[in-house]
Amino acid sequence: MSARPWWQWVLGWLGFAALLATLIFYAASGLLAPAWAVALLLVVWLVLVVTAVQLLRRRRPLWVLPMPLAAWLIWWGALSGGETWLGWTG
Repeated sequence: MSARPWWQWVLGWLGFAALLATLIFYAASGLLAPAWAVALLLVVWLVLVVTAVQLLRRRRPLWVLPMPLAAWLIWWGALSGGETWLGWTG
């Protein structure tokens, strides 16, 4: 297995840092969503973090880059859907 260039690792770790930064959105979801939904969202976030760690360990750092966007879209979709169809209000 060949070593990845240093810039791929830098981008992978920046993607991981951005994924960690999305935790603030997930944690603040309690202002709009019920507790069960926040717990479920935090489980989803944790699965994304574990997946990102596995990708970094398996030497696929560039695959971590889209994960913060995916995390944000999941969060936004869940809260928007809950507000629209389940009547969640802030």
